[in-house]
Amino acid sequence: MLLIPAIDLKDGHCVRLKQGDMNASTTFGEDPAKMARRWVDAGARRLHLVDLNGAFAGKPVNEAAIKAILAEVGEEIPVQLGGGIRDLDTIERYLDDGLSYIIIGTAAVKNPGFLRDACSAFGGHIIVGLDAKDGKVATDGWSKLTGHEVIDLAKKFEDYGVEGVIYTDIGRDGMLSGINVDATVKLAQALTIPVIASGGLSNLADIDKLCAVENEGVEGVICGRAIYSGDLDFELAQRRADELNGA
Repeated sequence: MLLIPAIDLKDGHCVRLKQGDMNASTTFGEDPAKMARRWVDAGARRLHLVDLNGAFAGKPVNEAAIKAILAEVGEEIPVQLGGGIRDLDTIERYLDDGLSYIIIGTAAVKNPGFLRDACSAFGGHIIVGLDAKDGKVATDGWSKLTGHEVIDLAKKFEDYGVEGVIYTDIGRDGMLSGINVDATVKLAQALTIPVIASGGLSNLADIDKLCAVENEGVEGVICGRAIYSGDLDFELAQRRADELNGA
C-alpha cells in the first residue's frame, strides 16, 4: 500500500482546502521543495502534486514551485501532478521536466478525445482523476456535478490505456471523516488497473481498512490534511502499511 503525501500548491505555497473550496485554504508551508524533502525523508515512495490555481485557471500556474520540487526529489521517487493540464504540449513539457505521471481530471470528462490522445502519445504516464459525490463525477474544481457514473467512465478510460485511477470522494476531502472504502473497492473491483483512494484519510484505522482491501486493486492512498494537522504520523502509517502487507 503506497501512502502518497499530497502537496497542494496555491500561489506558490503549500496549502490544504476543505472540499475543494479555494476560499477555505490553510497554508502549511511557504517552501514546496522543503515540504517535498520532508515527506521523502519520512519514507514517501511517491508524491502527489496539485496545481490548485491551474485547476481553476485551466492552465499551469505553479510551474516554478513544481520545478523546485522536482529539482529537490525528482530523481529519488516518482512524482505525479494534476491541475490545469488541458493539452499535449503541457504534458510533454512536464514529463521533460521530470514528472513521472500526469493526472487528467476535468479535461478527461469534458474532452475524452484528449485523454485518448494523451494515452496514445505518453503511454505509461497518464492517470485519470475521477472526483465524485454519491457516485456521480464532478468537474471544474468540483464546482459542477455531472450525470456520469464513476464506474462507467472509469471503464471507458481503462480502455483508452490509462495507468490508473485516483478516486476522490469530494464529500469527504479535507474533512478528516474517513476514506469511503466501500465505494473505492467497488470501483477497483470493476477495473483491472490500480485505483488510488483519496479524500478523508484521517487515522491509522483508515490505513488498516485500506490494507485489508489492497488485493481488490486498491494500490495506494493520497495523504492530505491528516499528515499536515498531525492527526496521522506519516512515517508510522507507512511502516504500519508495510507490516500489514508483508513488505
